[in-house]
Amino acid sequence: MRMPRPEPGAEPRLDLSIRRMGPSDLEPVMRVERLAFKSPWSAELFQRELLHDWSTILIAGPPGEPDVYGFLIYWSVHDEVHILNIATDPLHRRRRVARRLMVAALEQGRARGARLVTLEVRRSNLPAITLYRDLGFRAVGIRPNYYADEGEDAVVMNLDL
Repeated sequence: MRMPRPEPGAEPRLDLSIRRMGPSDLEPVMRVERLAFKSPWSAELFQRELLHDWSTILIAGPPGEPDVYGFLIYWSVHDEVHILNIATDPLHRRRRVARRLMVAALEQGRARGARLVTLEVRRSNLPAITLYRDLGFRAVGIRPNYYADEGEDAVVMNLDL
């Protein structure tokens, strides 16, 4: 069987399972969060998200194993999905982890009747902006100084489902 050719500069695609996060996944999710961000969310914030009916945390990892390669948090409110946070373990970047998480969130949003998906992304995060554009998102505005840790602007992006 031939393996698909990876994108230039990319590692081969991973065999991934996407599932909803449970309480026992907190520590591996926190490991990814701390590796991915200079100002990580606290464990308490993740625990709170697990309790909200409108919040979903998806995790990606090897099938049948507790390892976490990446996660995505989104809210479902009325006919909208809002992506709050997405992160990939640096060891597994450029292997379609974030893309697979985004596609799963979009599919779940469509299944729930969502018509719009929104997110904010750092203006400097060109790989993420490229991914979102590839998925059909469009930039609709700027939130000045949105990221308080460095005073960086956020690009607001939307996708009509």
